[in-house]
Amino acid sequence: MLRRRQGGGGPLGGGGRLGGGGPGGEVPANVYQMRQRMFSIGDDYWIENGAGQRMFKVDGKALRIRSTLSIEDASGRELYKIQEKMVRIRDTMDIEGPNGSIASVKKAMITPLRERFTVDLPSGGQWNIQGNITDHEYEISGPNGKVATVGKRWFRLTDTYGVEVEPGQDDGLALAVAVVVDQISHPRG
Repeated sequence: MLRRRQGGGGPLGGGGRLGGGGPGGEVPANVYQMRQRMFSIGDDYWIENGAGQRMFKVDGKALRIRSTLSIEDASGRELYKIQEKMVRIRDTMDIEGPNGSIASVKKAMITPLRERFTVDLPSGGQWNIQGNITDHEYEISGPNGKVATVGKRWFRLTDTYGVEVEPGQDDGLALAVAVVVDQISHPRG
């Protein structure tokens, strides 16, 4: 996400940490800062880690028949492409890597209390996403336990949330899944 900084210098204001984090004021390096309602086709933005380093760029591909976002590393190499399904029974988006399909994220049709999503991984297995999706307070879990936690506790700004990726997980894929969940849950006109 593009991140405003306190102080002077640089096009974004330079120096200091925005949002400052939880109780200690510091955001762990494995928590990535995201902004609500910024995942628009045609828009580009950076996702920064807790240290304020630009780690991933989300490139909203304009002039496409279907919604397409690209997740790139800091050097501009495309890691994942996110596309909405052309024909769908329920909300579904696919995540592709350089060698084809990586995951398919689907919103559950019937959710009695809270929104729920599943992530089908062609390599085998499934991730489950449960919690308060609308308020960006949820957990992504897989067969081996927690993959990532999404929440607002690290940041003071109301339009900012964090994605804390567990050690040993694919940070880029976890962030791509969070982008998809935001796209499906908070559609833009």
